[in-house]
Amino acid sequence: MLPRFIKRRFANDLAVDLGTANTLVYVKGQGLAVNEPSVIAVRRNGRGDRRVLAVGKEAKMMVGRTPGNIEVIRPMKDGVIADFEGAEIMLRQLIRKAHTGRNLGWPRIIVGVPSGITPVERNAVREAAHSAGASDVFLIDQAIAAAIGADLPVTEPACSMVVDIGGGTTQVAVMSLAGIVYSRSVRGGGNKMDDAIMQYVKQKYNLLIGEQFAESIKTTIGNALADEVVEYLQIKGLHIASGIPRSITIDSHGVCEAISESVKVIVETVKQALEEIPPELSADLIERGIVLTGGVALLKNLDRLLHRETQVPIRVADDPLSAVALGAGKALDIGDILNQILN
Repeated sequence: MLPRFIKRRFANDLAVDLGTANTLVYVKGQGLAVNEPSVIAVRRNGRGDRRVLAVGKEAKMMVGRTPGNIEVIRPMKDGVIADFEGAEIMLRQLIRKAHTGRNLGWPRIIVGVPSGITPVERNAVREAAHSAGASDVFLIDQAIAAAIGADLPVTEPACSMVVDIGGGTTQVAVMSLAGIVYSRSVRGGGNKMDDAIMQYVKQKYNLLIGEQFAESIKTTIGNALADEVVEYLQIKGLHIASGIPRSITIDSHGVCEAISESVKVIVETVKQALEEIPPELSADLIERGIVLTGGVALLKNLDRLLHRETQVPIRVADDPLSAVALGAGKALDIGDILNQILN
């Protein structure tokens, strides 16, 4: 076995977006190597020990389909680690997957974290990454990473604003000169929309559907605005009264109503940020606008709704799902950016 200091010479540094819904891994000099759901499946024995059966996409396919001795776990909740052992297992497996065909070594890892997490939660991320094989662990605010990934000039003396809406958190950050001028993070994002859709279908149609089906409804006909054009989608689920599977048709207006509270939280968080930042920075925003990142940025007409409510230009990043990982990765590739952000 190679000594640790020798392994370190051959290690590839990594950037990780440890998200509630998905975990992405960027390999320095290589690009995005892993994009998998933040899910693991484990089998429990009689002593309560856990053996990993699947991680990522394979584990997510098992949701709602497992026998009693197999458990599907989401180690992340609301942007922070909810199951430390599960998060460590998931990170180790995904890091190994990112290094397929390469020497794993002891990489340095930079991890994107929500700005509002506690010191205890930050330490949990560091410990999980160290346990997964990292030699050094650095934390970067997800909003800054997302802004870099969206090609915003965060190191310039001008205001850049990003709204990063993931599965568990919504973050609003205003940046200038590689620092955060204003930041606000609220727990809640795409997962709460999925929950709201499940409840809506249950209450209106007496039908039970799973979280994966709810997510599919959101991405297919979900809408932040009740447009004139109504979209329809046929769904299947378990009818509560009869106890047998049934197929029904739902429309986009109903889904819009179901997720309206979650959308309202996003809008109010952005409006509050605009009210609290200095006037000089507000002038920059009128010119530069606000950039949306994260999976929920792809929700139909969310950009239109935010523009209508704020009168500020809104654009969706070119690759909103990968913005945090790409930004943290770019910081790794360009050492000057990393030094400015972490110092």
